[in-house]
Amino acid sequence: MSYSIQLYTVRREMQKDLRGTLQRLADLGFSQVEPYDFVATADALGASMATNGLSAPSGHAPVLSADQDTIFHAAQRLGIGTVIEPFVPAERWQSERDILDTANALNGAALRASAYGIRIGYHNHAWELQSEVKGRTALEYFAEQLAPGVVLEVDAYWAAVGGQNPAELIKRLGDRVKFIHIKDGPISTDTSGQQPAGQGSIPVWDVINAAQSLELGVIEFDEYEGDIFEGVGRSLSFLQNGPVKA
Repeated sequence: MSYSIQLYTVRREMQKDLRGTLQRLADLGFSQVEPYDFVATADALGASMATNGLSAPSGHAPVLSADQDTIFHAAQRLGIGTVIEPFVPAERWQSERDILDTANALNGAALRASAYGIRIGYHNHAWELQSEVKGRTALEYFAEQLAPGVVLEVDAYWAAVGGQNPAELIKRLGDRVKFIHIKDGPISTDTSGQQPAGQGSIPVWDVINAAQSLELGVIEFDEYEGDIFEGVGRSLSFLQNGPVKA
Protein backbone atom coordinates (compact mmCIF):
# COMPACT_ATOMS: atom_id res chain seq x y z
CA MET A 1 0.00 0.00 0.00
CA SER A 2 1.35 3.38 -1.01
CA TYR A 3 0.73 6.63 0.89
CA SER A 4 0.83 10.30 -0.01
CA ILE A 5 0.00 13.57 1.76
CA GLN A 6 -2.42 16.26 0.65
CA LEU A 7 -0.36 19.44 0.74
CA TYR A 8 -3.35 21.46 1.95
CA THR A 9 -2.43 19.91 5.31
CA VAL A 10 0.74 22.02 5.42
CA ARG A 11 -0.56 25.06 3.52
CA ARG A 12 0.50 27.56 6.17
CA GLU A 13 4.00 26.09 6.39
CA MET A 14 4.33 26.10 2.58
CA GLN A 15 3.42 29.78 2.43
CA LYS A 16 6.35 30.52 4.73
CA ASP A 17 8.88 28.05 3.28
CA LEU A 18 7.81 25.81 0.43
CA ARG A 19 11.12 24.03 -0.07
CA GLY A 20 11.75 23.54 3.64
CA THR A 21 8.25 22.15 4.13
CA LEU A 22 8.67 19.58 1.37
CA GLN A 23 12.06 18.64 2.78
CA ARG A 24 10.50 18.00 6.19
CA LEU A 25 7.84 15.79 4.60
CA ALA A 26 10.52 13.84 2.75
CA ASP A 27 12.47 13.47 5.99
CA LEU A 28 9.36 12.01 7.63
CA GLY A 29 9.31 9.30 4.98
CA PHE A 30 6.96 10.64 2.33
CA SER A 31 7.91 10.03 -1.29
CA GLN A 32 4.60 11.23 -2.75
CA VAL A 33 2.49 14.35 -2.30
CA GLU A 34 -0.90 15.55 -3.53
CA PRO A 35 -0.69 19.24 -4.48
CA TYR A 36 -3.73 21.51 -4.40
CA ASP A 37 -4.53 24.47 -6.66
CA PHE A 38 -1.08 23.92 -8.12
CA VAL A 39 -1.14 26.16 -11.21
CA ALA A 40 0.14 29.30 -9.46
CA THR A 41 3.03 27.52 -7.75
CA ALA A 42 3.92 24.93 -10.41
CA ASP A 43 7.47 26.15 -11.04
CA ALA A 44 8.54 26.45 -7.41
CA LEU A 45 6.64 23.32 -6.43
CA GLY A 46 8.18 21.27 -9.23
CA ALA A 47 11.70 22.39 -8.34
CA SER A 48 11.21 21.59 -4.66
CA MET A 49 9.65 18.23 -5.41
CA ALA A 50 12.62 17.32 -7.59
CA THR A 51 15.11 18.45 -4.95
CA ASN A 52 13.43 16.30 -2.32
CA GLY A 53 12.75 13.23 -4.47
CA LEU A 54 8.97 13.64 -4.34
CA SER A 55 6.40 12.71 -6.97
CA ALA A 56 2.74 13.69 -7.31
CA PRO A 57 0.52 10.93 -8.71
CA SER A 58 -2.58 13.04 -8.01
CA GLY A 59 -3.44 16.67 -7.48
CA HIS A 60 -6.44 18.87 -6.72
CA ALA A 61 -7.48 21.66 -9.07
CA PRO A 62 -10.78 23.44 -9.85
CA VAL A 63 -11.31 21.85 -13.25
CA LEU A 64 -15.00 22.82 -13.31
CA SER A 65 -14.41 26.51 -12.62
CA ALA A 66 -10.99 27.41 -14.09
CA ASP A 67 -9.19 27.13 -17.42
CA GLN A 68 -8.71 23.43 -17.99
CA ASP A 69 -5.85 23.64 -20.47
CA THR A 70 -3.82 25.75 -18.04
CA ILE A 71 -4.47 23.18 -15.31
CA PHE A 72 -3.55 20.23 -17.49
CA HIS A 73 -0.34 21.88 -18.74
CA ALA A 74 0.73 22.49 -15.13
CA ALA A 75 -0.21 18.93 -14.19
CA GLN A 76 1.96 17.58 -16.99
CA ARG A 77 4.92 19.65 -15.76
CA LEU A 78 4.49 18.23 -12.27
CA GLY A 79 3.93 14.66 -13.42
CA ILE A 80 0.38 14.57 -12.03
CA GLY A 81 -1.48 11.71 -13.66
CA THR A 82 -4.89 12.26 -12.01
CA VAL A 83 -6.37 15.73 -11.54
CA ILE A 84 -9.17 15.74 -8.97
CA GLU A 85 -11.97 18.29 -8.70
CA PRO A 86 -12.00 18.98 -4.95
CA PHE A 87 -15.18 20.98 -4.39
CA VAL A 88 -18.65 21.42 -5.81
CA PRO A 89 -20.79 23.37 -3.31
CA ALA A 90 -23.64 21.85 -1.36
CA GLU A 91 -26.40 23.64 -3.26
CA ARG A 92 -25.36 21.77 -6.42
CA TRP A 93 -26.19 18.38 -4.83
CA GLN A 94 -29.85 18.92 -4.03
CA SER A 95 -31.53 18.09 -7.34
CA GLU A 96 -31.14 15.41 -9.97
CA ARG A 97 -30.74 18.04 -12.69
CA ASP A 98 -27.84 19.77 -10.94
CA ILE A 99 -26.10 16.45 -10.24
CA LEU A 100 -26.45 15.41 -13.88
CA ASP A 101 -25.04 18.77 -14.99
CA THR A 102 -22.01 18.30 -12.72
CA ALA A 103 -21.45 14.77 -13.97
CA ASN A 104 -21.68 15.90 -17.59
CA ALA A 105 -19.23 18.73 -16.94
CA LEU A 106 -16.78 16.36 -15.29
CA ASN A 107 -17.11 13.91 -18.17
CA GLY A 108 -16.33 16.75 -20.55
CA ALA A 109 -13.26 17.66 -18.51
CA ALA A 110 -12.15 14.02 -18.64
CA LEU A 111 -12.41 13.99 -22.43
CA ARG A 112 -10.30 17.13 -22.65
CA ALA A 113 -7.79 15.80 -20.10
CA SER A 114 -7.32 12.59 -22.08
CA ALA A 115 -5.50 14.57 -24.76
CA TYR A 116 -2.87 15.34 -22.13
CA GLY A 117 -2.69 11.75 -20.87
CA ILE A 118 -4.41 12.84 -17.66
CA ARG A 119 -7.27 11.19 -15.76
CA ILE A 120 -10.02 13.12 -13.94
CA GLY A 121 -11.43 12.42 -10.48
CA TYR A 122 -13.79 13.84 -7.88
CA HIS A 123 -13.32 14.32 -4.12
CA ASN A 124 -16.32 14.45 -1.78
CA HIS A 125 -17.26 16.41 1.30
CA ALA A 126 -20.21 15.68 3.59
CA TRP A 127 -23.05 17.21 1.57
CA GLU A 128 -22.83 14.72 -1.30
CA LEU A 129 -23.83 12.07 1.26
CA GLN A 130 -26.45 14.13 3.08
CA SER A 131 -28.79 14.47 0.11
CA GLU A 132 -30.48 11.65 -1.80
CA VAL A 133 -31.62 11.08 -5.36
CA LYS A 134 -33.80 8.13 -6.33
CA GLY A 135 -33.19 6.31 -3.07
CA ARG A 136 -29.41 6.59 -2.86
CA THR A 137 -26.91 9.21 -1.85
CA ALA A 138 -26.22 11.99 -4.29
CA LEU A 139 -22.60 10.83 -4.55
CA GLU A 140 -23.63 7.31 -5.57
CA TYR A 141 -26.14 8.62 -8.11
CA PHE A 142 -23.45 10.96 -9.44
CA ALA A 143 -20.96 8.10 -9.75
CA GLU A 144 -23.44 6.18 -11.91
CA GLN A 145 -23.48 9.08 -14.40
CA LEU A 146 -19.71 9.33 -14.81
CA ALA A 147 -17.80 8.13 -17.85
CA PRO A 148 -15.92 4.87 -17.21
CA GLY A 149 -12.50 6.51 -16.88
CA VAL A 150 -13.50 9.10 -14.26
CA VAL A 151 -12.44 8.06 -10.76
CA LEU A 152 -13.34 8.91 -7.18
CA GLU A 153 -11.26 9.99 -4.22
CA VAL A 154 -13.40 9.21 -1.18
CA ASP A 155 -12.74 11.34 1.88
CA ALA A 156 -13.60 8.86 4.62
CA TYR A 157 -13.86 11.52 7.31
CA TRP A 158 -16.38 13.65 5.42
CA ALA A 159 -18.30 10.55 4.37
CA ALA A 160 -18.74 9.74 8.06
CA VAL A 161 -19.74 13.32 8.87
CA GLY A 162 -22.30 12.96 6.08
CA GLY A 163 -23.90 10.08 7.94
CA GLN A 164 -22.41 7.15 6.06
CA ASN A 165 -20.31 4.21 7.15
CA PRO A 166 -17.30 5.08 4.97
CA ALA A 167 -16.17 1.49 4.47
CA GLU A 168 -19.63 0.39 3.33
CA LEU A 169 -19.89 3.41 1.05
CA ILE A 170 -16.57 2.56 -0.58
CA LYS A 171 -17.71 -1.02 -1.13
CA ARG A 172 -20.85 0.23 -2.87
CA LEU A 173 -18.88 2.60 -5.07
CA GLY A 174 -16.64 -0.28 -6.12
CA ASP A 175 -13.76 -0.07 -8.58
CA ARG A 176 -14.25 3.62 -9.27
CA VAL A 177 -12.57 4.41 -5.91
CA LYS A 178 -8.85 4.77 -6.71
CA PHE A 179 -7.87 7.19 -3.93
CA ILE A 180 -8.98 7.77 -0.36
CA HIS A 181 -8.34 10.67 2.00
CA ILE A 182 -7.24 9.30 5.34
CA LYS A 183 -8.00 11.57 8.28
CA ASP A 184 -9.27 10.85 11.76
CA GLY A 185 -10.82 12.43 14.80
CA PRO A 186 -14.30 12.86 16.22
CA ILE A 187 -16.94 12.71 13.52
CA SER A 188 -17.72 16.41 13.50
CA THR A 189 -17.82 19.44 11.25
CA ASP A 190 -15.45 21.06 13.78
CA THR A 191 -12.20 20.13 12.07
CA SER A 192 -10.03 21.54 14.88
CA GLY A 193 -10.40 18.22 16.70
CA GLN A 194 -8.86 16.11 13.94
CA GLN A 195 -6.26 13.59 15.11
CA PRO A 196 -3.55 11.35 13.63
CA ALA A 197 -4.81 8.23 11.89
CA GLY A 198 -5.85 5.55 14.37
CA GLN A 199 -6.54 8.02 17.18
CA GLY A 200 -10.14 8.95 16.41
CA SER A 201 -13.49 7.48 15.44
CA ILE A 202 -12.85 6.65 11.77
CA PRO A 203 -12.37 2.88 11.13
CA VAL A 204 -9.21 3.49 9.13
CA TRP A 205 -8.30 -0.12 8.35
CA ASP A 206 -11.88 -1.01 7.43
CA VAL A 207 -11.84 1.92 5.02
CA ILE A 208 -8.57 0.88 3.42
CA ASN A 209 -9.57 -2.75 3.13
CA ALA A 210 -12.91 -1.81 1.56
CA ALA A 211 -11.21 -0.11 -1.39
CA GLN A 212 -10.42 -3.11 -3.58
CA SER A 213 -9.02 -1.03 -6.48
CA LEU A 214 -7.16 1.47 -4.31
CA GLU A 215 -4.07 3.06 -5.84
CA LEU A 216 -3.13 5.52 -3.12
CA GLY A 217 -4.03 6.47 0.43
CA VAL A 218 -3.66 10.21 0.99
CA ILE A 219 -3.11 11.52 4.52
CA GLU A 220 -4.82 14.82 5.25
CA PHE A 221 -5.66 17.14 8.11
CA ASP A 222 -8.05 20.03 7.54
CA GLU A 223 -6.84 21.45 10.86
CA TYR A 224 -4.63 20.21 13.69
CA GLU A 225 -4.10 21.80 17.08
CA GLY A 226 -0.64 20.31 17.62
CA ASP A 227 2.54 20.41 15.56
CA ILE A 228 1.41 19.48 12.07
CA PHE A 229 4.61 17.62 11.19
CA GLU A 230 4.27 15.54 14.35
CA GLY A 231 0.66 14.80 13.41
CA VAL A 232 1.35 13.69 9.85
CA GLY A 233 4.38 11.71 11.01
CA ARG A 234 2.23 9.79 13.48
CA SER A 235 -0.34 9.11 10.77
CA LEU A 236 2.28 7.79 8.37
CA SER A 237 3.86 5.60 11.05
CA PHE A 238 0.46 4.16 11.99
CA LEU A 239 -0.28 3.27 8.38
CA GLN A 240 3.13 1.86 7.62
CA ASN A 241 3.08 -0.37 10.71
CA GLY A 242 -0.23 -1.91 9.67
CA PRO A 243 -3.16 -3.03 11.81
CA VAL A 244 -2.45 -4.46 15.22
CA LYS A 245 -2.94 -8.22 15.22
CA ALA A 246 -4.68 -9.88 18.17
